[in-house]
Amino acid sequence: MMKIANAQLWVHDQDEALAFYTEKLGFEVRADVSPPEMQGFRWLTVSPPGQEDVSIVLMAIPGPPMFEPETVSQINELMGKGCAGTVFLNTDDCQASFEELKGRGVEFVDEPFDTPYGIDSSFRDPSGNHFRLTQVKEYVPA
Repeated sequence: MMKIANAQLWVHDQDEALAFYTEKLGFEVRADVSPPEMQGFRWLTVSPPGQEDVSIVLMAIPGPPMFEPETVSQINELMGKGCAGTVFLNTDDCQASFEELKGRGVEFVDEPFDTPYGIDSSFRDPSGNHFRLTQVKEYVPA
């Protein structure tokens, strides 16, 4: 059986991302490894407390030979627009989570609002990655 272990987000600065994810979102570090033989590569993963089986990799954008400077520029541009992907976070109480995160300095794109699927809001990390914070309504079949 296959299971998702990690999902990756590009970040501009791994130390800045680490501070945001741990101090503002309250996530925990799962791995922070820089193997000497990999010349400065850093494997940095975080996840919410109590969710040890899936992590978000906070990956620095690599230059050549992996990516040419033009590609790095394109990735940076997409991230700045919040278009490099979205992470969906569920919460039991969107308004309370919104207030808690806002109190820690998270800047939201929109405040919690009602939708057909629940209460939803969104924010971005310092690199521009987009997050949805959602209190999902219980589905009741007709």
